[in-house]
Amino acid sequence: MSVSFEGLGLSADLQDTMTRLTRVGARLARIIARNGIEGNLAEAAGTNAGGDGQKALDLIADDAFMAELNAGAVRYYASEEQDEVVDFGEGTLGLAIDPLDGSSNIDVNVSIGTIFSVFPVADGPDATFLRPGIEQIAGGYMIFGPQTALVVTFGHGVHQWVLEPGTDSWARVADPKPLPIETSEYAINASNYRHWPQPIRAFIDDMVAGAEGPRGRNFNMRWIASLVAETHRIICRGGVFLYPGDDRDGYARGRLRHVYECAPIAFLITQLGGGATDGADQILTALPDRLHARTPFVFGSVSKVARVAAYHDLPLDETHALFNTRGLFRS
Repeated sequence: MSVSFEGLGLSADLQDTMTRLTRVGARLARIIARNGIEGNLAEAAGTNAGGDGQKALDLIADDAFMAELNAGAVRYYASEEQDEVVDFGEGTLGLAIDPLDGSSNIDVNVSIGTIFSVFPVADGPDATFLRPGIEQIAGGYMIFGPQTALVVTFGHGVHQWVLEPGTDSWARVADPKPLPIETSEYAINASNYRHWPQPIRAFIDDMVAGAEGPRGRNFNMRWIASLVAETHRIICRGGVFLYPGDDRDGYARGRLRHVYECAPIAFLITQLGGGATDGADQILTALPDRLHARTPFVFGSVSKVARVAAYHDLPLDETHALFNTRGLFRS
């Protein structure tokens, strides 16, 4: 298998771990492309620690990453599909992973992916993973769609590789550009409108009002229900993604996991000049209290993320952040 991380200043252990991740990614790309030929990858296969239904591909991916990483520099393996952190016994790194993000889209041929975060090993599993996201030494994703791509940051910019079709070789391609400050796209599951907190409703109401509303321009809504696919679109085109907490049972803190979904995505987005918050406060400085902790998540172009935070500052009798005396770019 061919992939090169030369010139990026990676330690031997981190380079080995990245090579192992891409090795599994190439295998998963072939498995996904054959869905339905030898089996149904979207077939129900149980429930994970967070209470979400698992698909066959979730478990295939988790098993493949565990087997590959167990032979390398990873000591602690923290997966969405595992109740507890798996201790491989020795190694210098902790890797947190959502092995197969967007599994509800497997059977409809929509882009899905793998999200991962790497930390240096600390004193035990909790100390390794329950720490601020700014302490990551790598964070990124692989996306399985029309192209299979790897997008990752090691804390100094964002880099991208594409898997060459029919091979196990990854080609380095142009790095993503900084996110545009202003864009016309936003992503949210509008079917949950009645459950959202008032600041999120007010923000979306003003976007929906378009040119006739206080924003004075029209916007387009997007929703794929795959965090990797949503992230890849925003990295390519800008915009803002919102998955707020809401008043449904089990949704007070949203449904996305802090450690192995939101923190690595926030790491990527901020490296491109964007923002990432829980609606008001920074994701990368927050401390998760457990491995599978959830958090509301808002990320994307910095002006949009700052504007959502401003809506959270509004008094209850105010409806538009344009009139907020604290302004849109609070500290």
